[in-house]
Amino acid sequence: MTRRAIEVVHIGSASRDLTSDDPRGWRLGGGVTYAALTTARLGLRTAALIGVDDAGAAAAELDLLRTAGVDVVVDRLAEAPVFDNQETSAGRVQICHAVGHPVAVRDLPSAWREAKAWSLVPVAGEIHDEWAGAVPADTYLTLGWQGFLRVLVRGERVVRRDPRPSALVGRADLVGVSHHDVAAGTSLATLAGFLHPGARLLVTEGNLGGLMIRVGEGDGREVLRYLPTATDGEADPTGAGDTFLAALLASVLRPAIVGRPRSRRSPDLRFAAAAGSLAVEGPGLAGVPDRAAVLLRRARERIRRAVVPSEESQVGAVDP
Repeated sequence: MTRRAIEVVHIGSASRDLTSDDPRGWRLGGGVTYAALTTARLGLRTAALIGVDDAGAAAAELDLLRTAGVDVVVDRLAEAPVFDNQETSAGRVQICHAVGHPVAVRDLPSAWREAKAWSLVPVAGEIHDEWAGAVPADTYLTLGWQGFLRVLVRGERVVRRDPRPSALVGRADLVGVSHHDVAAGTSLATLAGFLHPGARLLVTEGNLGGLMIRVGEGDGREVLRYLPTATDGEADPTGAGDTFLAALLASVLRPAIVGRPRSRRSPDLRFAAAAGSLAVEGPGLAGVPDRAAVLLRRARERIRRAVVPSEESQVGAVDP
């Protein structure tokens, strides 16, 4: 039987996130694993180039992706990121135990280059601007910005790096970032100014919901606020933003996934918010939902007006 063409390609490093509830002492994480599993479970034909260290290369999580239908190509790195994620009453404190090495531009399988979308989702700034020239000109590009906004030093707490212009941010059509990853008082105008006209910026704000900004010409932009989707209990917040962004991309690539007719390339915030709310309910990749679960969760929110115009001007989280 002929397999469907690849629809989306994800690229980034998997991190090893230290934990006491896994016999290995860690779980495989990183935006690329969450994003790839999300689009695959939502029904998109998915491929992923994943940077891993020696320990990560044998991880059961990679087999989980393959079982979900992801075409996985492993990029063996001498070092991949290792983090200790500590959840505190003031928010997450992240300690870096290994910085990792870059994921270099390389030749990808020819079938991958026909994909309608690429998703670059670094966890430790491992994807450099050279990748901007590798993305086919007519390909829809999604970027997980927060993976570029971290200063990593072995043995020290991860701190913010200020957003800055780059070839990748300027090329991307859909950019996602958490408000925790930009300083308090950061303006939408500053962030939107790094994107090209027509691009969309997603700013997630946890239990407050978040913002979607469509960049216009000059200083013009449209801002929407989406309301949060309630969870049934938070087990692990890791990967929720990556799941949200990947579900948003899926709603652009395959409008039928959201269960109702709509125009192409129009992100469905309610669908993505439902996916993100489910992702926190299980440990690690176990929380990543399938399409049926997302539709059921979204239907639960149907009585609410979940997306409204906004005049928000600042997006950064208050420092703890």
